[in-house]
Amino acid sequence: MQVKIFADGADKQSILDLARNPWISGFTTNPTLMRKAGITDYESFGRDLTRAISDRPFSFEVLSDDFDEMEQQALRIASWGENVYVKIPITNTRGESAAPLVYRLAQRGVKINVTAVMTLEQVDGVIKSLRYGPPSCISIFAGRVADAGCDPLPILCGALARMRSYPQIELIWASPRELFNIVQADAIGCHIITVTHDLLKKLPLIGRDLNEYSLDTVKMFFEDARAAGFTLNTESLVH
Repeated sequence: MQVKIFADGADKQSILDLARNPWISGFTTNPTLMRKAGITDYESFGRDLTRAISDRPFSFEVLSDDFDEMEQQALRIASWGENVYVKIPITNTRGESAAPLVYRLAQRGVKINVTAVMTLEQVDGVIKSLRYGPPSCISIFAGRVADAGCDPLPILCGALARMRSYPQIELIWASPRELFNIVQADAIGCHIITVTHDLLKKLPLIGRDLNEYSLDTVKMFFEDARAAGFTLNTESLVH
């Protein structure tokens, strides 16, 4: 497959372990994942990781809701390493577009990952801001689009068509819900897909023989029923 797999998580030891996996091309995280992982010092967490793994990209998100403060935070985060991309949300919490901020940062040479994107209108806005800047990414939250009952594929394909003239901009399929999303992302030519650490454990399943997989599933159900001690009395059915 050509699609690059980025591990999405915030457990430091898991990230370091995954860095030894040649399938993993980069790393992303976000404040929600870091909170769940119990991270208390954001900057130390980010700096430690970028020092330990300097050969692949990392994406770290700004924390402010004010665009001026976001800009200062973005510059600080970018200073953590040459492999750092700064995650800028597509809007602030008031729904105001971050496109002007993205433009200013791109003009200053900051590598940006525009995050939480879900519509082609949003894609159009940020491409204008990124098209003459350094390497950057646009993260379309395909899983959340699907959660809303919408097919994310037309949005992802539409984004790829719009980005074709700007090879320094890569599309990220974000928030996948199942392993098959990796196959789908590869099929449409998506550049990157973020995959949670739990979902990454299933990677060896790709390409399994389905007859063999079916048999293993039957064996699992049988063994679990036996281990649980389940029984059914069938004597009353005999006449």
